Amino acid sequence: MAQTNNTKRTTEHNSKHRTAPGTTLRRILRREAPSTVGLLVDEQDFAAMRRYRTFPFDDHAAYLHQVERLLTTLTAQGVHTTIALFDPEDYAEFCAESGLDADTGASRSRFTAEIAAAGATVAYTGQRLTDLIPLLVSRAVRRATWEYATLVLTDLGACADCGQDIGRAAFDRASHLLTRLLERAGPGTHHLVCSTPTENDQLLAVLQTHRDPTGPARLDTSEGAEFATVLAVAIALEKPGGVVLRTSAPDTPDRVHGWRLAHGALAPLTAGEVFNAYCTDAETGEPVSPESGVEYCGGFDIGADPAEPHH
Repeated sequence: MAQTNNTKRTTEHNSKHRTAPGTTLRRILRREAPSTVGLLVDEQDFAAMRRYRTFPFDDHAAYLHQVERLLTTLTAQGVHTTIALFDPEDYAEFCAESGLDADTGASRSRFTAEIAAAGATVAYTGQRLTDLIPLLVSRAVRRATWEYATLVLTDLGACADCGQDIGRAAFDRASHLLTRLLERAGPGTHHLVCSTPTENDQLLAVLQTHRDPTGPARLDTSEGAEFATVLAVAIALEKPGGVVLRTSAPDTPDRVHGWRLAHGALAPLTAGEVFNAYCTDAETGEPVSPESGVEYCGGFDIGADPAEPHH
């Protein structure tokens, strides 16, 4: 009898603490539902959000600490989380256009979902916020540059003589030039920078890629498109754009090459021109000491390119 009573009490105890099937399934679904955290990266953006009564934080450092704890908790629960840049000005504009009350958590949540779908994000993999924030800001700047460059190309319209889309033709040509450049660059890790002035700003695109001794370069699709778009702006507007390539490979000095954009083609710079460009402060014009272990080389010929824009 004692054994029977003990068994009964044990069964009752287990039944009270057993997780219901529905609860278990919901937890599984929660782990498979991704989360996005909108992040206020600096004091200025944080101060702008403090004007909202429902925004619960009053100290930026404490806010970042709580965000980091939230990210750690979500990761421990098996939830995939991304970080999106939360811009207070964009948020206010979004709420005004959508007819939303900006002073509610629901509106902040909805805006975060919007920027997760269309804005710059970084996947959280356990890294510290001090390491993640610069990467997030960099991606946001890159995306803004790409969006502006795309708008410039779109606004150019069609060629009056041939009817060809000027922006599309320039982008196709830029893509071809980039492909030829990477083909001729050979194996190694390649860091490319393209810059060109526009009416409102200096556009800058950065591309990092690697090529093994055999096979083509491994190219991130989005970064490649961003780089080609900025180069296309220089081609379409006939601006004095330039491209710099730095190649790193094991047991050899880094090599730096450079080109200027001329008549829709990349014209190689001389080694002296590359040295001067790399060893001169862009803002002050003062000379900068050359890096040790770096060879400053002339740009190499990337071959003839028949795909010329018509405008």
